[in-house]
Amino acid sequence: MSKQPNDVTSDVSPIISADNPRRDFLKKTTGILGGAALMNLVAPGVRSAAWAAGSDAPEKTEVKVGFIPLTDCASVVIASVMGFDKKYGIKITPSKEASWAGVRDKLINGELDASHVLYGLIYGVQMGIGGPKKDMANLMTINNNGQAISLSNQLKAKGAVDGASLARLIKAEPREYTFAQTFPTGTHAMWLYYWLAAYGVDPFKETKVITVPPPQMIANMRVDNMDGFCVGEPWNARAILDNVGFTAVTSQAIWKDHPEKILGTTAEWVQKNPNTARALIMAVLDASRYIDTMSNRTAVSKIIAAKSYVNTDVASIDGRMHGVYDNGNGRKWTDANYMKFYNNGLVNYPYLSDGMWFMTQHKRWGLLKSDPDYLAEAKKINQIQLYTEAATQLKVPVPKSPMRSSKLIDGVVWDGKDPVKYANSFKIHA
Repeated sequence: MSKQPNDVTSDVSPIISADNPRRDFLKKTTGILGGAALMNLVAPGVRSAAWAAGSDAPEKTEVKVGFIPLTDCASVVIASVMGFDKKYGIKITPSKEASWAGVRDKLINGELDASHVLYGLIYGVQMGIGGPKKDMANLMTINNNGQAISLSNQLKAKGAVDGASLARLIKAEPREYTFAQTFPTGTHAMWLYYWLAAYGVDPFKETKVITVPPPQMIANMRVDNMDGFCVGEPWNARAILDNVGFTAVTSQAIWKDHPEKILGTTAEWVQKNPNTARALIMAVLDASRYIDTMSNRTAVSKIIAAKSYVNTDVASIDGRMHGVYDNGNGRKWTDANYMKFYNNGLVNYPYLSDGMWFMTQHKRWGLLKSDPDYLAEAKKINQIQLYTEAATQLKVPVPKSPMRSSKLIDGVVWDGKDPVKYANSFKIHA
């Protein structure tokens, strides 16, 4: 993994300019059709009328969108399978990818138009860490919550069943404890590092951390290649069903309603295809809203469990999709902070503070050698104006502020107000 110096600029202007004439068209369309009609814009005749102005027609009508076999790829898959994409004049072709490194490379070289992707991966590419440097774009957040850290049954036998008992074991019986995440700058790496450090374990000095693609976690745990892993569902549930491990902590217990996957692409692609990007956001927003209707979730689980998508049994997906948890170690509960895809639009808004948080952790762990201009970088990447245009069309609520405040597992509050101080405040760091 390369650790190149930052190339931070002071240009904070959004990719889509504020005085874009397309906005006038959007307002006219809203006035002509009305909110209800826009939300049910299905008929080809209506769709043609909606794009009659020409300037707002999608530049590309076929959009190849990557995904990794995880439960939270659902909104991309459902947007395609259920035909939400057709409402906005595009056809989404989901492309199943083998690893996050592969997703990164295909986004950079243009093989993928966009992708279901780790939040921190997009920021890593933007900052020139974790791969080639390229200007990137976050169109929207896809989901909150729904990841977990699983530990091996061998650790459980030694009494390591949560953060505190794992920390005690590591101190008492030092050896090369191996933990896996899915990409060096990604969400799972950051949840793993933050959790270990919250209990006094230095992830780089006291453990060995490796990168493993999500679908390969179970096989690697089975052959004792690792003591634990952080990954998205359904692979934590599968670890229990396959009797190779148990859930030590959910990601929502580390940070309630944390940002997870996003709809990512390159800045260049957005510049060339702004109308297609907006249409893509709208299709995925519709799918997100559909999935968050709980009565639809079992049907969604059945669709995404298919070989073409996650390739697992429905039971591995459906329980935790409904917030029904069994940690594989005697505890069962219903979690109100289950994986959410919409939550009245609160999930999908690309908060600047969310993007900034990942950079603070990249700085904390030495991936970034110096503090960037956190806010400026987030403004370049997170496509707030484009998202707001799409959300307004669909009558999806938009937060009043691009910043939000959260308290993480260690009691530390993150609100984005002083990212330099925050990034350099942690006792355990690289």
